[in-house]
Amino acid sequence: MNIYFVFCPNCTTFAGCMVLNYIWIAFFVIAFIVALFSSLWNLFVYHMDPVEAFKVFQEMMDSTFSSSSTAFEISLGLTGVLALWLGIMKIGERGGLVNFMAWLLSPVFIRLFPDIPKGHPVTGSIFMNVAANMLGLDNAATPLGLKAMEQLQELNPKKDTASNPMIMFLVLNTSGLTLIPVSIFVYRAQQGAAQPTDIFIPILLATFFSTMMGVLITSIFQRINLFNWVLMLTLGGACLLVSGFIWVFTINPKMMSDLCTIAANVILTTIIVAFVLVGLFRRVNVYDAFIEGAKDGFHTAVRIIPYLVAILVGIAVFRASGAMGWLINGIGWCVDQVGLNSDFVAALPTALMKPLSGSGARGMMVDAMTTYGADSFVGRLSCIFQGSTDTTFYILAVYFGSVGIRYTRHAVACGLLADLAGIIAAIFICYMFFA
Repeated sequence: MNIYFVFCPNCTTFAGCMVLNYIWIAFFVIAFIVALFSSLWNLFVYHMDPVEAFKVFQEMMDSTFSSSSTAFEISLGLTGVLALWLGIMKIGERGGLVNFMAWLLSPVFIRLFPDIPKGHPVTGSIFMNVAANMLGLDNAATPLGLKAMEQLQELNPKKDTASNPMIMFLVLNTSGLTLIPVSIFVYRAQQGAAQPTDIFIPILLATFFSTMMGVLITSIFQRINLFNWVLMLTLGGACLLVSGFIWVFTINPKMMSDLCTIAANVILTTIIVAFVLVGLFRRVNVYDAFIEGAKDGFHTAVRIIPYLVAILVGIAVFRASGAMGWLINGIGWCVDQVGLNSDFVAALPTALMKPLSGSGARGMMVDAMTTYGADSFVGRLSCIFQGSTDTTFYILAVYFGSVGIRYTRHAVACGLLADLAGIIAAIFICYMFFA
């Protein structure tokens, strides 16, 4: 399965990144068509008063004002918490924790990239990128990832075709393996969640299944031997740990739920203290590092305002017109026909948007929490969807486009299958923890 990325003639972005543009346009066009159809139906079939029949257009306009105001308030409220966590992350970055994670993962990654010559400097960039992603250091992860792609391209015999190491590297990125989903905690806190971190363990479990499936599928495509003691010990140990979580939950769901809440808070507090102590031990000016990271947090909060306004207004219009109801009810009806529980359907827009756009999925997640409540099943599931995978098409476009790759081979198939595994795992895990 191939997907082609070409430069837009009038800009520096990639044509593959235009998908969100069409989705955003579709929100308004479909909303208008649905609203017009329902208004005319009410007018001529139900003989309603014209003011009442066309009231949906007033509701659509009202939704644009309320949702744009909500987007600004959310972004404003994010500033302090983002500044805090990006400041902490900067301390960890300066203290060398990213390098430590790279060293820790090196025995595994050497075996996942057998085509890379031993000792080649690209392995360091790959390890640094993956470790930065796991720690939630997006600002550090992207340049490290682009550097890794450039080094992988130097080893690539076919410069316009993705190599095996490139594809494995991309799948590790698109599967969304993150240990600290800070931004999701922040959004949940903003939406009034009683325990913003209660989805910490479920997200870890869901992203584990996504990453595991991505690695397995890519290994099958590339005929990588997974039956060696390092990989078997690592993957087997991870599976046993996840199985232990699930087993404990099936025995005592209440105890597991309480344990997850306690563990999330203890782990996150430990991470903060550990980052500070490591920075102190490495003689980093901890305070200055924190201030530098906090400035990035402030700029990040300001930068997302237009994106959040755009996507929340589009979703609000789509929902106010009745189109969102039609879509959700249609999928729910199909699920009901096969005898399955359809509670998860209302959170699916976040899952469907995530491979296409991180900001779009974030808007869907916020909309789900706003509509159903942050502590509702749908609100929590949308957060788990958001944390279980990454923006597959965006990552493929940026990383492959940066080195001129046109033929992606099995990268898209592996990335999307990993996303599907994460979505299915998120649904089952959310039922286990919060149904």
